[in-house]
Amino acid sequence: MSRLASWLQGVRPILFPRSLRYQLISRILLILAGLLVIIGLSQYLFMERFIYQNRAAAIQRQVQSVPGEVWGRLTESGRRIPAEPFVFFPSASVAYVNKQGVFTVLSTNGSESVNSVPRLSDNDYRWAAERPRRGKPLFRIVNGAGGEQLVVLQAVRSFQGSGGVVQVATGTAPLKAELRRQVLLYSALAFAALLGALLLFLPVIRRTLTPLSRMVETVERIDSGKLNERLPEPVGPMEIDRLSHSFNRMLARLESSFRAEQESRERMRRFVSDASHELRTPLTSIHGFLEVLLRGAASDPNQLDKALRGMYGESERINKLVRDLLQLAKADRMPDAQLEAAELGPILREMEPQFKLLAGERRVLFDLQPTNQLQLDADKVKQIALNLFQNAIQHTSPIGGMITVAVRPRQDGAELAVVDNGTGIAPEHLPHLFERFYRIDSSRARTHGGAGLGLAISRSLAELHGGTIRAESRDGEGSAFIVFFPYSSDEDNGKAVTTASDVD
Repeated sequence: MSRLASWLQGVRPILFPRSLRYQLISRILLILAGLLVIIGLSQYLFMERFIYQNRAAAIQRQVQSVPGEVWGRLTESGRRIPAEPFVFFPSASVAYVNKQGVFTVLSTNGSESVNSVPRLSDNDYRWAAERPRRGKPLFRIVNGAGGEQLVVLQAVRSFQGSGGVVQVATGTAPLKAELRRQVLLYSALAFAALLGALLLFLPVIRRTLTPLSRMVETVERIDSGKLNERLPEPVGPMEIDRLSHSFNRMLARLESSFRAEQESRERMRRFVSDASHELRTPLTSIHGFLEVLLRGAASDPNQLDKALRGMYGESERINKLVRDLLQLAKADRMPDAQLEAAELGPILREMEPQFKLLAGERRVLFDLQPTNQLQLDADKVKQIALNLFQNAIQHTSPIGGMITVAVRPRQDGAELAVVDNGTGIAPEHLPHLFERFYRIDSSRARTHGGAGLGLAISRSLAELHGGTIRAESRDGEGSAFIVFFPYSSDEDNGKAVTTASDVD
């Protein structure tokens, strides 16, 4: 049993090849062989009928070449005349059936007796007598004592009006032999056609599947370090082109996902490093103050007050940093905004006292142009404006500094702009301003207590509204931070705004 199983296991790859090339060839050849068999069977049946009909037509013409009176005299005299017609029917038996239905055997094929001559039914003879003499021959295939025979019936008539039916029966063995020769010839031609198809299909299919082989080679070269490789397209066949296109789209998505994952890991690494660095500074200060107190400074009221105030300030820094981190984490994980229809200008007008208090000696201007109503979360809009305003304060001189808060309508929404006349930002820093913990000048940020999270929070809040934020600046000429809030899909973006500007 094990020997049979091992034999079947060895034969299985031959009978059922796993190669697509050989599967295609075997299935095409199988279909072609099936078609050839069907054609062969159809041809055999057609040829059999055709040969029988031709033989019957030849016998019919021979019977019709003999005058009707001759057949009648043969039947009446009971003897053969010198010019007997039977020389035209070698290896055949001849019989005559008159109008009264009398069946008379005129000759046999030499190997059979009179009694073995086949005789059909009366209906067949009656039908043959009524058929036209020049129509298609009437024949039957019967099995008699001498084997299978072709029986041809032909009506004959004399000038006196008498007549009958002549029956000629001949063996079908010669006709079957001709059929067998035709079948053998057809089988040889079919086998040659299958062999030729095999020889032709091998290079054709190999050439057709060459793009697939190249695809396999390309896919094998692709790994985590070569995701930028692409399959060639178009290469020829439509199906392979579609497969290549689908693979390339998949590779593009994988490359994008892999790059995004790498960037996410890098941002996370930088985020953890920066957060640790930001937390370490106030914790180090608190630890230093505690160390001073433990050394005896707690007994000195002035030293104690200074240490407690210092620790309080550093703890405030830690609390603010933790709040900002929690807000960023919440925005990343579960973004949520309570959007309501509102205008942007009145929300900012409410913050005018707060802005002027924070600005100190700096000049604050408001250019709040009217806009259509937007879908806004007022608290988050105020937080965006406050972050941008505080950022402007940090980079604007208290003496001669000027900050402008503006609202500008657009065809597809509205813009909030906070513009200052501070030191400006170098072009190389502009693409990174909204990254977390990114600071242009860390020493200046330390002076004002910034951790580099305000702009990152502003970007997250702007994206909650479906908007964007960008920075425009020239080094030494001031900066402008612009937030775009789009109209919702059902807003009338083309509504005209006619209210005059309000400038403070």
